[in-house]
Amino acid sequence: MFEELFRHDAYLKETDATVTALEERGLRLDRSIFYPTGGGQPGDTGIVRWDGGEAPIVDSVKAESGDVLHVLAPGSPRPAVGAKVHAVLDWERRMRHMRMHTALHVMSAVIRGNVTGGQVGADKSRLDFNLEGEVPAKEWVTAEVNKLIALDRPVVPQWITDEELGARPELVKTMSVRPPIGAGRVRLLAIEGIDLQACGGTHVARTGEIGPIECVKIENKGKMNRRFVIALT
Repeated sequence: MFEELFRHDAYLKETDATVTALEERGLRLDRSIFYPTGGGQPGDTGIVRWDGGEAPIVDSVKAESGDVLHVLAPGSPRPAVGAKVHAVLDWERRMRHMRMHTALHVMSAVIRGNVTGGQVGADKSRLDFNLEGEVPAKEWVTAEVNKLIALDRPVVPQWITDEELGARPELVKTMSVRPPIGAGRVRLLAIEGIDLQACGGTHVARTGEIGPIECVKIENKGKMNRRFVIALT
């Protein structure tokens, strides 16, 4: 049984694991702290070490088998199937993704409109909204998001059934990305008093860990669609 360690504790920086399979692009493990690309959040990077060798993990993606494929740099050495390895995250990059992803949730509570898309990045991140009427200024967005961040509210995962999610469509804010269903339950992310929505990404434990952000750009992407770009400051 594959263990999604990243799902249960986003603050794990390293772990021991066993190689379960080798593929052309990389390897699979019986447990992983590496978040695979999905929901607008990039896959994690890092390094894997074993007795007699090591190799850089340059990306993490969902494998066809349902676990995580840890993509290795081309030409890298590989451990054997069954080998014991020690995997280590590029923690600075992951933490920036966690801060950014949670900041986007806060921004989605500030800007009133349907979210049409989004992308988490280590340097800049964005959310796209369909907006009716006046578009808020980037200075206003910056101030309002930072007010909520400064409240230092807890960020807590919750779980509901597929049926409960179907009865509450407002919990799916992003029109372009639907949460995976069929496993019986769906993960929600609750920011106390601020936001509640379906999300499987990694996040900080409190909004205060995000730190101040700045809305650096608002782009016109269509008749009603506006793109809000933020950066950590």
